[in-house]
Amino acid sequence: MKSTANALFNKLEFPVLLAGLVIAGGMWGFVELVEAARATTPHAFDTEILLAFRHAGQPDSPIGPPWLQGAVRDVTALGSSAVLVLITTATIVYLLLIRRPATALFMFAAVAGGQVLSSLLKLEVDRPRPDLVSHLVNETSLSFPSGHAMLSAVTYLTLGSLAARFLPDRGTKIFVLGLAVLTTVLVGISRVYLGVHWPSDVLAGWCAGFAWAMLCWLAARLLQRRKVVADSD
Repeated sequence: MKSTANALFNKLEFPVLLAGLVIAGGMWGFVELVEAARATTPHAFDTEILLAFRHAGQPDSPIGPPWLQGAVRDVTALGSSAVLVLITTATIVYLLLIRRPATALFMFAAVAGGQVLSSLLKLEVDRPRPDLVSHLVNETSLSFPSGHAMLSAVTYLTLGSLAARFLPDRGTKIFVLGLAVLTTVLVGISRVYLGVHWPSDVLAGWCAGFAWAMLCWLAARLLQRRKVVADSD
């Protein structure tokens, strides 16, 4: 029995193990954060971090110089539906032009599936936007999980994983994937700074987004290994 387990472990590649850990950790983290989102009063963790982005005793006055608000709005736009749809569409068209229909389908399924999942999770938890501080941008949808944080993780990680397949060495692959993670993190932080999300909303978005992106990556990898889909016509 032990030798069988060792043989199975040896067959698994490190990226697969890492993806599995990300999926498991993301699901666990999301479930834990749902409890905080459904509490009748905001958790101290949420209120303390949200207020940390405002001057003491002034919930309408964000910290930082005047230009910072504009910069944060620019960063948060990287996770907006319009920008993500534009990036996804451009990527899909490019993949079709270079005759990579299976990869284009994977990109569409990952991002569209993430959007559907985000909407369903918002309806299920039904958490309103925070009213502890002023909102620096207008938002009308539900708060949990953060769609910007979740879909940024799905889109940019998927793009990063696709780009990494064509890069020549490990250093450039790490750079591209690191840039995808950094962009996702900055978008999430911007949502808290703007006052439109509780920190737990953003953390939940990251958990769900990273888990979904890794699940899609594993599914695509399995289909390619079994030659159910090919990289080109």
